[in-house]
Order: sequence, then structure tokens, then C-alpha cells
Amino acid sequence: MAIVVVGGSGRGVGKTALVCGLIRALPEIPWTAVKITNDAHAVAKPIFEETDEGQKTDTSRYLAAGARRALLVTAGDDTLSDVVERVLSECPAPAGVIFESNSVLGCVRADLCLAAASSPFVVHKPSFNLVLEHMDAMVELAGHDHVIEGERLAFRLKRMEQISPVMLEWVRERLGTKGPGNRDQGIENRE
Repeated sequence: MAIVVVGGSGRGVGKTALVCGLIRALPEIPWTAVKITNDAHAVAKPIFEETDEGQKTDTSRYLAAGARRALLVTAGDDTLSDVVERVLSECPAPAGVIFESNSVLGCVRADLCLAAASSPFVVHKPSFNLVLEHMDAMVELAGHDHVIEGERLAFRLKRMEQISPVMLEWVRERLGTKGPGNRDQGIENRE
């Protein structure tokens, strides 16, 4: 099972758009997309499954992008590990799980961790430090698609919801997956 984490420096940096872009770009993976929050969102259960892609929520956007399942997990630091373990146990291989969260990195080992950020000069939320420690690449909005290879790999995208060909090739290599024409080969078992 492939585990991807998309974290972000704050609100409005494109985390959800990036998650949706990855789901669309990797249709060969049967995704379960999970948004983790510590806000109550007026849901009684710690795991809410979205079933309507026509809503104007992040989880409905996941479904519209092609996710097989979309979950909203509401959990504090004290219960997050148990809830995430439950989500993962319900996603048998060859499924992929993509988390939109910073804090989930405290309880899972991601096969790929992407950091969505707006600017290095903007003050980011404290939980983003965990993402910075684990990230494989930074992803930021820019006027055109390009890659910056330096101390840390950075993909600059014209639109967060549209993964560039170079980034897609890199992501597929990291996850050990083939393109949609090679569905029978699927993804490597990374458990």
C-alpha cells in the first residue's frame, strides 16, 4: 500500500488542490483520500465518509478527482494514532492512502511526503515543522512549471491541481507505480 502525505504551511496554500492533482494524475492507484483535522466540523464520529462529490467540501473534491473513498478524520493528538490505524486497516493493498495533514506524520511512515507552501517568508503553522523534517519535496505555485534541484527538491507548478509531467514521473518512481496503461502491474507492496 502506498502512503502519501501532503502537508502545508497554512491555510490556502493548495494542499487540497495538490491532493486532487495527485489523485487525477495517478488513476492506476485506487485512492482513499483522508483529510485530518482537529476541528469538530459538527460530526459526531471521528471518521466521516463523504459519498457525494457534488458538495463543496475538500472530501467531495477528492471524490470528484477520482478517489475511491474520501474520509474526514476528526481527532486530537491523543486519539490520532488509533483513528489512523483504523483507516489504514480498512485499506487493503493495492490501495493507496493519501493524507492531507501535517500531524499524521507523527504516526505513519509515508512513502512520499510533499510540502505545499506559499512563500518561505510567510510565517507557517508550528505543525509544518514536522512536514519540513519528513518532506521529499516542496511544491509551490509559480508562473510556470519547473523544478529546482538544490538542498531540497522543489516543484513549482502553474496550477497545484495539475501535476507537471516531470513531477508525475518523479512521483511514479518514488511510489513504484506504472502509468494507467499498466494497471495489471499496479504498485509495489510497500508494507
